[in-house]
Amino acid sequence: MCGIVGYVGSRPAAPILIDGMRRLEYRGYDSAGIAVLDTNGDLSIHKRVGKLETLASSIAGRWPDGHEGIGHTRWATHGKPSDINAHPHLDCSGDVVVIHNGIIENYLELKSELAAAGHRFGSETDTEVIPHLLEHYLREEKELMAALTRTIARLEGAHAIVAMSRSEPGTLVAARVGNAGGVVVGHGSGENFLASDLPAILPHTRRVAFLDDREVVRLTAASVSYWSGDGQPLQKQPQEVPYDPVSAAKGSYKHFMLKEIMDQPESILDTIRGRAQFDTPAVELEDIPLSKQQLSQVRRVVLIAMGTSLHAAMIGRHYMERIAGIPADVDNASEYRYRGAIIGRDTLVVTVGQSGETVDTLAAMEEARRRGAPQITICNVVGSQATRVADAVVYTRCGLEIGVCSTKTFTAAVTALYLLACYLGQARGLIDRERMGGLLEPLA
Repeated sequence: MCGIVGYVGSRPAAPILIDGMRRLEYRGYDSAGIAVLDTNGDLSIHKRVGKLETLASSIAGRWPDGHEGIGHTRWATHGKPSDINAHPHLDCSGDVVVIHNGIIENYLELKSELAAAGHRFGSETDTEVIPHLLEHYLREEKELMAALTRTIARLEGAHAIVAMSRSEPGTLVAARVGNAGGVVVGHGSGENFLASDLPAILPHTRRVAFLDDREVVRLTAASVSYWSGDGQPLQKQPQEVPYDPVSAAKGSYKHFMLKEIMDQPESILDTIRGRAQFDTPAVELEDIPLSKQQLSQVRRVVLIAMGTSLHAAMIGRHYMERIAGIPADVDNASEYRYRGAIIGRDTLVVTVGQSGETVDTLAAMEEARRRGAPQITICNVVGSQATRVADAVVYTRCGLEIGVCSTKTFTAAVTALYLLACYLGQARGLIDRERMGGLLEPLA
């Protein structure tokens, strides 16, 4: 997991990049770097091993002068943490610069091919093949976006990529391949933004769009255009996200984890609010379009998750059996797609997550979709990939969770699973009003 940030507009880019990277530092601690296209048309690249403040201190008082740039915080996969291995990475000519989140599974093959063609590599990373592939395709293509589209067709694995070039000033391009983490596009006024997660964008705009698998975006200060991986233009309308920068601030708390522990009563209440009806006992879930007939045909529930969410799913299994009266199993998402699980249209798949971007959970969801199983996801992030793959969603309404250790999203997920079990039992005619009143009374 790494943090990526991009900006193009009229303001100085470097301070915006550093601020965004601070908000994403939970995604990578071992090195950080920025690249700014300065007013002379040169790339100014600064990167340092260690925490972000090491980089920020090294450029304090002498910010690169430019209005577009990209930034990256890294957790190392290929190559040890070092200044050289830190992102961004350049091509041979020094014209193209790239940041990347993900793992290129065929990078050794690509590196050998590029080296044989005369390309020179300076790092131990897999990422460095990307700027060299872009350099290669730019010999045949006129635009960086076209070269990026051809580049992602060569990459195996899951990736989020952002690139810019001295040859196309005022332009950023980005792509998402698979589920290596999100690419969020922030639509501003006379400026536009890219990031791997919402906190980096929210101080500037709440109007955002999310890239899907094999989608490419091109940003200038004045416009945002979207394309499919095969070069077809796409129409994407930005959505207004219901978060604000204040919700991502620590306030008076020493650290985010403490703040988020103390947020739990409100998060649980927000997850219940408007869904549990106490006067005439019932549960109403606004984002469940599955009909009562579909739900009555469910013979088994499979709950899939990872990490802390897996523990929430284990509790959810008891709710599904004790409250909804449906046999339930729990699966670790990282193992699910490899074991040939037997599911079909009479199996309800319930995935549990926080960001809606966990790679293995998304892979399990794709497998369930191929087998025709209806899906409901428990998720905290509006518009995330999991919410777009699933047939229905129960949002946990926690706001942003910054701490690496899950706190409020765990307890809210457990609450959402309780409500979902009540809803399923109600829809299947197994819970009468008197019993529902007893189930909801503890929530009151």
